[in-house]
Amino acid sequence: MRSIDVRGYLVRLGLAGISGPPSTELLFALHRAHVERVSYEALHAQLGDPASIDPAASIARITAGRGGYCYHLNGAFAVLLEHFGFPVVRHRAGVQPRFEDPPGVLGNHMALTVHCEGRDWLVDVGLGDGFHEPLPLRPGVYDQGPFSYALVRSDVVPNGWRFTHDRRGAFPRMDFAREPVTIDVFAEKHAWLSTSPESSFVRTCVALRRDVKGVDNLTGCVLRRVDAAGETVTQLLTESDWFAALADVFRLTLTDLAPDERRTLWTRVHAAHVRRETAPAT
Repeated sequence: MRSIDVRGYLVRLGLAGISGPPSTELLFALHRAHVERVSYEALHAQLGDPASIDPAASIARITAGRGGYCYHLNGAFAVLLEHFGFPVVRHRAGVQPRFEDPPGVLGNHMALTVHCEGRDWLVDVGLGDGFHEPLPLRPGVYDQGPFSYALVRSDVVPNGWRFTHDRRGAFPRMDFAREPVTIDVFAEKHAWLSTSPESSFVRTCVALRRDVKGVDNLTGCVLRRVDAAGETVTQLLTESDWFAALADVFRLTLTDLAPDERRTLWTRVHAAHVRRETAPAT
């Protein structure tokens, strides 16, 4: 792996100058900053961009102002944690998109665990609207802000674990195996998720961001804010409003995109929104 810009990465996280040996305090600070300042987004799938999941490329992407989905975000974050001396394990995982879908290690997600100060932690900055701080890897229910999560032993993955999302989350569950893997095992699944017409990321444009009080979720042209007060829904039906929300809410100014790419992106997203709105009810 080529050299990485740790300083630029920390600047993006708003943590320039942070240092210290591995500790839960440092782990939590890095995790919180990451989910707040580096949005989960799969805009690459809308533009036909292969968006390498090589961790150095993902870090360069993040320092340039972009986000990514799980392979990018957790891949980059694992390297940053290792830079600080944390022992990180990468795990093959599966996000269950809907309750009617089968659970299991589907390979559509990479989870992380970290051993720190005598305890194992589930660490994940690539779950979109997932948890704000690491979760102790032991069975229990964990409240963070207005959301409640659960960890139990998986009933479909031997020796594995299951994360159950808050009832208002974007997905119901995530199972992961305990065996360590390297990021290259996800290359084939990444290619499918990024390019297949059947991929949800190709069909629908998404961006999500978690903060201490709630979640912002942009799906197509619909922006939702979910927090203790409930849910606020805003439709973004003009190009200027849509890009303004990406910049203001998700910190995605997209200065790396040429004008024609921005136009292509908006045209595709808006057309998909119109198709959904005018589709016959089933």
